[in-house]
Amino acid sequence: MPFHFAELNIARLHEPLGHPANREFEAVLDGVNAIAEASDGFVWRLKDDEGNSSSYVEVYDDPRVIVNLSLWRDPEALKHFVYRSGHSSYLRRRKEWFADSSTIDIVCWWVPAGANPTIEEAVSKLEELRMNGPTANAFPLTDLFKAPAGH
Repeated sequence: MPFHFAELNIARLHEPLGHPANREFEAVLDGVNAIAEASDGFVWRLKDDEGNSSSYVEVYDDPRVIVNLSLWRDPEALKHFVYRSGHSSYLRRRKEWFADSSTIDIVCWWVPAGANPTIEEAVSKLEELRMNGPTANAFPLTDLFKAPAGH
């Protein structure tokens, strides 16, 4: 059975979405998501009810916490998007919009191809990583585990 590479990352904005301080960040969301969707190895991403960025999906009680959940062919495809595409110029500017975090904010795991993870599953994976450290079930992008046998 083939697998896809899932990732969830969360971030806490300095100000909630809709605040003037986030004007540029919000203005580029569609473009950055389009870069992701056009990237080699992109499979799927969570969207809000209107088909917009998952940044608008409320997951936590804090309106400043935003999420991104996506599926990729493999970790290399995700890393290419994150660090070597048009996304990277905004990644370098993250301190303009996001607060520093003292917690783990990204989790990765493997899912059977054709299955899109739910946000609840993804948050559970993040909590698992925070509690147990890296395992084959939930790990950071910096400490990868291979896909289950059959990939």
